[in-house]
Amino acid sequence: MSARATDGTAGGEGPPVGVVLVSHSGPVAESVATLAIGLAGSGDTVPVAAAGGTPDGGLGTSAELITKAARTVDRGAGVAVLVDLGSAVLTVKALIAEGDELPEGARLVDAPFVEGAVAAVVTAATGAGLDAVAAAATEAHGYRKE
Repeated sequence: MSARATDGTAGGEGPPVGVVLVSHSGPVAESVATLAIGLAGSGDTVPVAAAGGTPDGGLGTSAELITKAARTVDRGAGVAVLVDLGSAVLTVKALIAEGDELPEGARLVDAPFVEGAVAAVVTAATGAGLDAVAAAATEAHGYRKE
């Protein structure tokens, strides 16, 4: 897991929305985080954390890594959690259902992993709130490639 974060605002008046990227692979989560931050041109204004793989570096999903990542990026404005595949979805849903594992305002966002991550980070960099960040990421479902 990694996090790139600042305590500053990102164009809005409040703290920025945090973004957590959950993948079954640590390198995939890290790479998507790097891509999203780079394409957003937001530097360190948006707190983004990758939570990929298992704590020992294997493939899988780790509730421990997800929780740690969400707490790392939480600035009080909410945390958008984007996931790649099946058990990542189930793990995040379970953490949210437990109620106290993730920061208040953490939300699982139904979005394509790469495109959604870029949209979420770009939108968060404008200072938008969690609803707008989640909406932008979800709208990435509509990106056509032909």
